[in-house]
Amino acid sequence: MAVKLDKVDVVVVGTGWAGGIVSAELSKAGYKVVALERGGDRTREDYTEVKDELRFTDRYEMMQNLAPETITSRNTLEETALPVRTRSEFMAGTNLGGGGVHWAGATYRFMPYDFEIYSKTVERYGKGKIPEGMTIQDWGITYKEFEQYYDRFEKTAGISGERDPFGEERTNDYPNPPMLESPAVALFKKASKELGYHPYQVPSGNLSQGYTNPDGETINQCMFCSYCTQYGCDFGAKSDPMVTVIPTAKKTGKCEFRMEAYVRRVLYTGKKATGVLYVDTKTGIEYEQPADVVVLAAFSITNNRLLMLSKIGQQYDPKTRKGVIGRNFNGQFAITFLGARGYFNEKKFNLYMGAGALGGALSDFAGDNFDHTDLDFINGGGIEFRQYGHAAIATNHVPKGTPKWGAEFKEKSIFYSNRNMVVWYTPAIMPWWHNYLDLDPTYTDEFNDPLLRVTNKYTDQDRNIAKFGIEKTRGIVEQMGADIIDDDEIPEEFDHIYDGGHYAGGVIMGADPATSAVNNYLQMWDMDNLFVVGGSAFPHFGGHHPTATIGALAYRASEGIEKYLKNGGGQLAEAKSESFQV
Repeated sequence: MAVKLDKVDVVVVGTGWAGGIVSAELSKAGYKVVALERGGDRTREDYTEVKDELRFTDRYEMMQNLAPETITSRNTLEETALPVRTRSEFMAGTNLGGGGVHWAGATYRFMPYDFEIYSKTVERYGKGKIPEGMTIQDWGITYKEFEQYYDRFEKTAGISGERDPFGEERTNDYPNPPMLESPAVALFKKASKELGYHPYQVPSGNLSQGYTNPDGETINQCMFCSYCTQYGCDFGAKSDPMVTVIPTAKKTGKCEFRMEAYVRRVLYTGKKATGVLYVDTKTGIEYEQPADVVVLAAFSITNNRLLMLSKIGQQYDPKTRKGVIGRNFNGQFAITFLGARGYFNEKKFNLYMGAGALGGALSDFAGDNFDHTDLDFINGGGIEFRQYGHAAIATNHVPKGTPKWGAEFKEKSIFYSNRNMVVWYTPAIMPWWHNYLDLDPTYTDEFNDPLLRVTNKYTDQDRNIAKFGIEKTRGIVEQMGADIIDDDEIPEEFDHIYDGGHYAGGVIMGADPATSAVNNYLQMWDMDNLFVVGGSAFPHFGGHHPTATIGALAYRASEGIEKYLKNGGGQLAEAKSESFQV
């Protein structure tokens, strides 16, 4: 029998950006908060002088161990899903700070078009533009209503950036100036401008200068050490939960972080959550943590699975297209981040130097910034050149046709080590009736609970938008003066490699309970004291990186939870019936 603990005001599952923000905001407001983290405790010292490619880039030490729990994957409803076994095939953050510790730092906002994608697409092109089976819907909130939460996240994280010439309305400029422009970034921008495009510096969580945020937390200036993506920052110069919202929450004296706490169920009576059931993985002891409000703010996959295991909400059924939990699985992996790589015989750059979000970008082909009337896809994406820093093992690029080993390989890998650059396209990912999440009927975890099953296949939309992006990026690389250009190849079908860590949907937001699981405060329609926060709320994936939107959603949810506690409960948003295609 589980050990029952003292009741708290709020229990939060997950300590990444979503869980960290909610924990900080509610404890600052005076509420007693317990935050549960499946991984271990970490401090900045754990990452000091740790520049080890084998440990972190090749062996994915900061990612979840998939032996106790993983996902299964298939393309179609008729197939039997199989487990994804290695961390190179599925990357999910763990330990204090979650995926927010090992992220690169690119901090874009989604486009206003994204928040009203169904309405805006129909308004401009008519319903016939939306293919049968594509289940796009409005998010239940407009960009204008949501903008203030983006602003709060950027100030908390100290984002360094400049305005996107094609960008959305902003209340304020970024709190810090953009990062320095390297010669490689300058070449990308110059070529883009010559083609009539409108480049700008990537908005960055790698800070251009020292900064103290509104909560009094200090973030240091980036040293361009190149070890951002899949690494913790030993300089404290990358915006992450460990240097911002987690210390803020701890300073209140109202928030307790419990490590190695593996949550197995949301507990409830009738239509009210009563707490969570978790296992201390060090001792094996099971605990019940009661709370007035339960917040699932874990990884998208975990949020979905916990609701399904707890039997909360109506499971989506692709055969009837009814139900909401597991619906609209989406994300940036595999067919995304395709583009063109250029090799330069005369130009040479210091590509060993870099940072996770050092780069240039343009939004000329993002969202609905360009006319789609004669195009065979909707939405768009950002174009980027990123100078991450070419570490020795992971970035050994040679032109296509070069042998995989031998004298020619050695010669070209050395020659082109500082003479190659890739420009890629980050397309928006649209949801489809056949891409969804449910519990696997065959495979289980170490507690004998079913694994989460992912059903995901590509469509013409995915392949067409990828082809468009490759063509545009190739034009920029040509203008940059590359002597050899290799285009990425477009896969015909999804190969079950979930690289990149950008997985979303399944507990999506909206105004209609028939097509959404949560309202625009991330409050469950079916259980008003249960909030589900994170990328799991995305009805589709915008054409940029997700972190700023996840952080902004967490601020929106925190505001809603505080209203809920002050007002003594109730739904925070009015339900509406909407006629989206399902």
